[in-house]
Amino acid sequence: MPVSPLPRHIVTEAVTRAFAEDQGGRGDITSLACIPANSEEKFYFKAREAGVICGLEPAVEAVWQMDPDALISLQVKDGGTVKAGEVLFGVNGQARALLSAERIALNFLGRMSGIATFTRRHVDAVAGTGAKIVHTRKTTPGLRAFELQAVQAGGGALHRYGLDDAILIKDNHVAVCGGVAAAVAAAKAHAGHMTRVAVEIDRLDQLAEAVEAGAENVLLDNFSLDDLKAAVAEAKGRVTLEASGGVNLDTVRAIAETGIDVISVGALTHSAPNFDVGLDEA
Repeated sequence: MPVSPLPRHIVTEAVTRAFAEDQGGRGDITSLACIPANSEEKFYFKAREAGVICGLEPAVEAVWQMDPDALISLQVKDGGTVKAGEVLFGVNGQARALLSAERIALNFLGRMSGIATFTRRHVDAVAGTGAKIVHTRKTTPGLRAFELQAVQAGGGALHRYGLDDAILIKDNHVAVCGGVAAAVAAAKAHAGHMTRVAVEIDRLDQLAEAVEAGAENVLLDNFSLDDLKAAVAEAKGRVTLEASGGVNLDTVRAIAETGIDVISVGALTHSAPNFDVGLDEA
């Protein structure tokens, strides 16, 4: 699925931090020791397995930070599907620079393509039900923008990006406020008219309270399939219902078939397998 590019400064800063972590103060001493300064090479970044690709932006940025004159020939786009052995992009440039950039580029590609591929499996599993697969905030600190782009590349939908763009009242908020209705009322009194209010409940008998208090979204935490079906029947489309907890590839289809609107899956970002991609000499 095609995705929008990330802001340039986010990509540049993340790759710069990655090189600072990887090279320390002395740089790539292996390449400096072994590779002649004037040596040029052509390499291909290739998929070692089938899946959905994401991470081309930071991968290319990694190459260009090491060799600004390197020639890049992209063969796929973020969100595109590939087969094992397929070339993602070719690069021609200074051998030292390309070898220094190799692991940073592969790390971004492997992590992001893994998330995109894992997300696509969940999206395919619920096809035809109308349920949306979304991410959570269970992301790697500092890399959220990249991981959420990968979710989109895999066909997932966006949830809230962070704490500042949506109100989601969780169980601990409810406990401190003294109940679902009190928490929702406080949130709605504080929020502007453009801000939706969501609340998490863990019992079916809290649904009516949440709806009557004015919540627009209700998150059903670790509900059984029977309770999910009952919640859908009770809500009658008055609120957006989101299921969370206990979601995996074995359970997600049954959850979607209850009629739920949204399924949030923390595993998309915290447990996605890495995608196997490598660098080969031309």
